[in-house]
Amino acid sequence: MQKLFESLHAGEEWFYKCFGKNETFDTTAQHIHLWDMPTLLIYINGLIDDDGLLTLLTKMQWNQVEESVEKGEEEKFLSYFPYQAVTPVKDRDTLLSEVLSGKTAFITPSGYAFTIDLRAYPGRQPEEPDTEKVIRGARDGFTETLIQNTALVRRRLRTEKLRFEMHQTTVNGKTDIAITFIQGAASAEHLDYIRTRLDEIEHDGLTMTDKSLEEFLFKQGFHPMPFVRFTERPDICAAHLLEGHIAIMVDTSPSVILVPTTLFHHLQHAEEYRQAPLIGTFVRLTRFAGAALSLVLLPFWYLLATQQKYLPDFLSYIGPKDIGEIPLLLQLLMGDIGVEVLRMAAIHTPTPMSTAMGLVAAIVIGQVAIDVGLFTPEVVLYVAVSAIFTFAIPSFELSITTKVFRIIILLATALLGASGFFLSIAVLFYYLCSLKPMRVPYLWPAVPFFPRAMLRVLIRFPMTVDEPRPYITHAPERNRME
Repeated sequence: MQKLFESLHAGEEWFYKCFGKNETFDTTAQHIHLWDMPTLLIYINGLIDDDGLLTLLTKMQWNQVEESVEKGEEEKFLSYFPYQAVTPVKDRDTLLSEVLSGKTAFITPSGYAFTIDLRAYPGRQPEEPDTEKVIRGARDGFTETLIQNTALVRRRLRTEKLRFEMHQTTVNGKTDIAITFIQGAASAEHLDYIRTRLDEIEHDGLTMTDKSLEEFLFKQGFHPMPFVRFTERPDICAAHLLEGHIAIMVDTSPSVILVPTTLFHHLQHAEEYRQAPLIGTFVRLTRFAGAALSLVLLPFWYLLATQQKYLPDFLSYIGPKDIGEIPLLLQLLMGDIGVEVLRMAAIHTPTPMSTAMGLVAAIVIGQVAIDVGLFTPEVVLYVAVSAIFTFAIPSFELSITTKVFRIIILLATALLGASGFFLSIAVLFYYLCSLKPMRVPYLWPAVPFFPRAMLRVLIRFPMTVDEPRPYITHAPERNRME
């Protein structure tokens, strides 16, 4: 083992060079004695378990060292920690990184450095995520503490093949990232892709954690579609790991990134697997239908309302009889964007007030807008129905993207009529077909078409049915019934 500093004093000077002397109150460099050996104790306040450190130091004072046995300084130091994980540090950058991550460091008189893990990050207890609630099922969810998130997954997958591969990225943030996978189920090609992209990140910090990481991993640019699936539920994460997917956990984020994913992964929900297969299939198909209608209902109604020649006689009631002073297109845009503004206002409004605000917006504003002639009743109806369909999409990222595409299709329909409606849908379909994050077709198994896999997407089969791991995961071992 090599010395890290020339002396204990040199180690103290290095600490003050890094953090300054009395410049930041949360860094501590304390001189202590471990029996006859003076030692420098270094740690960050708020990131360590104070009671654990106090108990450890107290026990160390009572831990007699056999005087008859001559030991080197490093061996003598290690004898103080019979049950504590001790790591000798070989370079100063590693020592700085481990102290900043919350570990406690000791520097001996001869300049040896050791760290012990007494981290206790501030955080909350696991609780059910608001965006992924289920009627039946577990009520725990990921938190902002990485070690707690790994434990939640390990509790569900008690296998020695489960791996948490730790990485550290960015210059100033030094964010901890854990690549989570099951050996034999995850593709080596996909793992190498993620490792390579993590090594290529050159940035000062991932302030937006998982979302920032998604953009670095996939060079997302201005693509509106989500390339990864986010989840805050450990059971969903564990289920995807068993299928051969890879989970990426970012410290300080309660969301876990799941890759590779397709469009259909964003339309699935845990509730489908908490019900009987037939009921789960009905729920899934209803959700798929709602997602499709949220995209095309408003533009299609506008097309029929403005092009009455396409309407058969029994549907002649569709479309407002009196459009009013404001053009129909402007009414639809104002209504659709207005619903989105109300959604944002509800998020930013304290919970006790959000319900009252929603009632005022729905009853007072909507009715008054109709009475004064700002909106026609049918516009309010179809805007509201489209919004409800959008809220049925489990993925928040996909729901926002659907709203953007809906407005684009609506504008194309207003500009070119029926040709614009169908042309915009065709362009959107081509765009989705062209997406291949991690070399995985975004519309798989619809494009390219895999009949058996598509059937599994549409139907929630019983758990007893032998389903191989999805083809897109490129799992070395596709058979799950071992």
